[in-house]
Amino acid sequence: MQDPLQTALRIGASGLEAQSRRLRVVTENLANAQSTGKTPGSDPYTRKVVTFENELDEAMDANVVKVASIERHRSPYRLEHNPGHPAADQNGYVKMPNVDIMAEVADMHEANRSYEANLQVIKQAREMISMTIDMMRNG
Repeated sequence: MQDPLQTALRIGASGLEAQSRRLRVVTENLANAQSTGKTPGSDPYTRKVVTFENELDEAMDANVVKVASIERHRSPYRLEHNPGHPAADQNGYVKMPNVDIMAEVADMHEANRSYEANLQVIKQAREMISMTIDMMRNG
């Protein structure tokens, strides 16, 4: 039988790692929200999305979260008329990234809240472990 506090630490740590990866992907999307192709008609930066899944940690006998994949989003690119741009096609249109700034900001806030919640789980488990050790010393 595993220590439930150690299991809580492991579950919280897996959540921290998953949300950290998600924040990195959101940051990359925001940084490339205006990154077009370099040649006429070429594709711009494509938004990335993170997919999570549960995984059984057999050592802890608990489900933890992990990043299943980081994939390119399938939404269409925006077209902007800008004939002077190096990536403009023969009609003067430039393919712009399919990054929606508002969606990315919302995703960042959600990932941040999830990260903080997992951090609280770890803090509480560590505090309970410390309290247990103190009780054993004094008892």
